[in-house]
Amino acid sequence: MRTVWGVIAVVVLGVGGASCAKARASGVVPDGPPLQVPAPPPRILTPVEELVSTPPTPELGTAPVAVAAPSPPRPVTEVRPEPPPPVAAEPAPPIAPRELRTAPSTSGDAERNVREMLAQAARDIARVEFGRLSPAGRAQYSQSRRFSAQAEQALRDRHVEFATTLAEKAAALAAELVGR
Repeated sequence: MRTVWGVIAVVVLGVGGASCAKARASGVVPDGPPLQVPAPPPRILTPVEELVSTPPTPELGTAPVAVAAPSPPRPVTEVRPEPPPPVAAEPAPPIAPRELRTAPSTSGDAERNVREMLAQAARDIARVEFGRLSPAGRAQYSQSRRFSAQAEQALRDRHVEFATTLAEKAAALAAELVGR
């Protein structure tokens, strides 16, 4: 029996080794036909015309006078009067501390709505059999429970708007799981 397995192993290794060999195509021209590179275009240089002002021809009998090249005009700068020194202003009266107030009474209604959504999500989650869920369903189940826990924490921290968002997400995920 060992010899049969040995022969099978040798055949499998031989086939596997042959499949790893590098395949080469025969009859392929290695370099291909030579490329014909076109000649570069001729470079035509145009002469630069210089602006040369011709000096006036001096009269005969007078000595040449050296003339300085005119300097470019300087930009005109406006002279601004210096601003008067700042006058010491009277110190501002101290600002009275603002009074802290609790959130309006609508937060009680919003908090009640959040608690109702969390209770509905908990009822829906309780009806779901975790063992029968697919891996995606299990992830959705866990996500709904995490949203519920985060919404509870947000309510304790008095972040009612954030708790509302989390409770809506938890209720939506739980309702979808019940529908499966």
